[in-house]
Amino acid sequence: MSAPFIHDTAIVDEGARIGDDSRVWHWVHVCGGAVIGNGCSLGQNVFVGNAVVIGNNVKIQNNVSVYDNVTLEDDVFCGPSMVFTNVYNPRSAVVRKDEYLDTVVRRGATLGANCTLICGVTVGRNAFVGAGAVVNKDVPDHALVVGVPARQVGWMSAHGEQLDLPLEGEGSCNCSQTDDRYVLEDSIVRRIEA
Repeated sequence: MSAPFIHDTAIVDEGARIGDDSRVWHWVHVCGGAVIGNGCSLGQNVFVGNAVVIGNNVKIQNNVSVYDNVTLEDDVFCGPSMVFTNVYNPRSAVVRKDEYLDTVVRRGATLGANCTLICGVTVGRNAFVGAGAVVNKDVPDHALVVGVPARQVGWMSAHGEQLDLPLEGEGSCNCSQTDDRYVLEDSIVRRIEA
């Protein structure tokens, strides 16, 4: 493993922790309380707040602001210009820093370009939020959600392939790319590795 690469134009405040093999690109600002894992990539013009935890192998594309009280677990992908929030009802004239809500994105989830996560939600493991969607409630593991507000339209494999499963009820299928088996029972999808 090697030390993180930090571009000359990036600002990394004292106290920030950035893991080995991570890359911090042009015009990024990482605040002093941030914790960033190994093998991450922070694209151009990314902002990372103080009360932020980012796992290993997280990819944050250009123009994303990861505000306080956001946690990104390992292997999360944040598409270009997607949006996090941390106050549900912001007002310029009302200070609400003590009202920040926690947002958690579980391992392997994808957040598509220009999507928005309203604070206080959890996006499940290997879930997929489509481009431009507005997520205002929790997203189950492996769910595919799209639209405004986001609604579930399918299920996704850990590999990022849409699964041939019903939205409700029971069923099973294999991922077309990995041959892992996925089983739907009681509105929960679980993976059985090949």
